[in-house]
Amino acid sequence: MTESGLIIVDKPAEWTSHDVVARMRRLAGTRRVGHAGTLDPMATGVLVVGVEKATRLLGHLALTEKVYTATMRLGVTTNTDDAEGEVTATAPASDIDPAGIHKGVAALTGEIMQVPPQVSAIKVDGRRAYKLARAGQDVELAARPITVHAFEVLDIRPHDDVIDVDAVVTCSSGTYIRALARDLGAGLGVGGHLTRLRRTRVGPYDLGMARTLDELAAECVVLPIGEAVAAAFPRRDVTAEQARTVRHGGPLPATGLGAGPIGVFGPDGELLALVEERGRSAKALAVFV
Repeated sequence: MTESGLIIVDKPAEWTSHDVVARMRRLAGTRRVGHAGTLDPMATGVLVVGVEKATRLLGHLALTEKVYTATMRLGVTTNTDDAEGEVTATAPASDIDPAGIHKGVAALTGEIMQVPPQVSAIKVDGRRAYKLARAGQDVELAARPITVHAFEVLDIRPHDDVIDVDAVVTCSSGTYIRALARDLGAGLGVGGHLTRLRRTRVGPYDLGMARTLDELAAECVVLPIGEAVAAAFPRRDVTAEQARTVRHGGPLPATGLGAGPIGVFGPDGELLALVEERGRSAKALAVFV
């Protein structure tokens, strides 16, 4: 049986996250496979895949900080906010100077409200927004709070009537990089969209740990579930008596490790559970034994 744990995949372009999961089911020899944090087909880079018991970690890992490298094209607007959509407007961007771009980037850094792209997986009245948009319906999505921890411009490359901006973005869960490209262009009055996206980190898992599908076909490298939890969340080691309580889903006294998930390990180092501290108690989010 395949070991429970995480597989850090370097997703290729033109593959959906679901395509990767389907491939990993065959490579890992199990149906119990899922992923944390969807990547659009055009995007490449870190996709965290869980197998067996580690699928129960994925919802918690999806909430962690992410890092992307991206190219944003100013002067062209598309209906999907990225290069896969249809061009809906153009405007010469050649007169925009670097200072204006940096000012626009600064306005999109920090705690901001972001309207997700119309072509997104967000549900509207029970249906995915992208399905409504592709059916020709106007989709109005509410702005949501996100945090852009860092938005660093690496290069500004003008050519003809457009400007390509290469950047690195560190952000919270729920941030759409193509919406940042759209809003950067809109703020500069010329429109914009995303032409390239590569995710370089999800929480503690980065490209240095990632393997291509071809590499995984040769050797399916699984990060054991205990190591995966210890890398992503605070660790709490408990006594044998406390371990018995955790095994049965019972609460532990809080220790002040924080509100987020905490990995609980038994005296022998075995991962027992993820818990969350609420008041004076630490209650189980998921039990793995």
